[in-house]
Amino acid sequence: MEEFARRLTIALELGLPPVALRFVSEAPVDVSEVGRDLPSSCSYWREAENRTFYAALDRHLHCAIGAMVMGFPLPAEVAAQLGEVVNMMAECGYLSPEEAATIPVMPKGHVGIVYGPLSQTPQTPDLVLLWASAKQAMLCGEAAGSAAWTSDPTTVTGRPGCAALPRAMSGGAPAMSVGCIGMRTFTEIPDDRILVAIPGVRLAAFVADVERLKAANDAMQQIYRGMRASHLATS
Repeated sequence: MEEFARRLTIALELGLPPVALRFVSEAPVDVSEVGRDLPSSCSYWREAENRTFYAALDRHLHCAIGAMVMGFPLPAEVAAQLGEVVNMMAECGYLSPEEAATIPVMPKGHVGIVYGPLSQTPQTPDLVLLWASAKQAMLCGEAAGSAAWTSDPTTVTGRPGCAALPRAMSGGAPAMSVGCIGMRTFTEIPDDRILVAIPGVRLAAFVADVERLKAANDAMQQIYRGMRASHLATS
């Protein structure tokens, strides 16, 4: 996956490296354990920018909503915490209990997740995550085909930010999320970045489309710059 990471980083001019996730049914023998607890599932995304590691189910239980969205079975005490968190969110007007029941979740059956830089991933991952600026998200939307008026437009979701992962997996297409205040707090991602989740099976085609549309946008930019310069010269 090193070549895809390199091409994606160049085409989008990414400031942060794309990361890869693999949902595994047993603990891998060739990948080291994460070694420390982090406060949420999304916290591991930032950790994975720098190293490859395995995080088991129990490492994800500090954020009940994130653990649920990642498709992990919740112990009774964590399920109770989830109910408390949802009630708290409803009480402060953040969401309704009915909305909580419709949040997308990953399919069940895995015991943990292997995280790491896409550039260090030896096999096709289940998901690739990247942080995009508005301009980079524009290219991602075009590469996903959703910018065309002949197709359904991209739905950029919000809370919870991690729900973009099951949306991408179930839809078989890139999904974008402006995130949630929890994601922004736990990851400390800059305020001007949004999350893009890409199914691993679509990665090769997505990278090729990003490169093609980056070239098309560069060509159009030159045309628009000429139009702008001509207008300014005569006005």
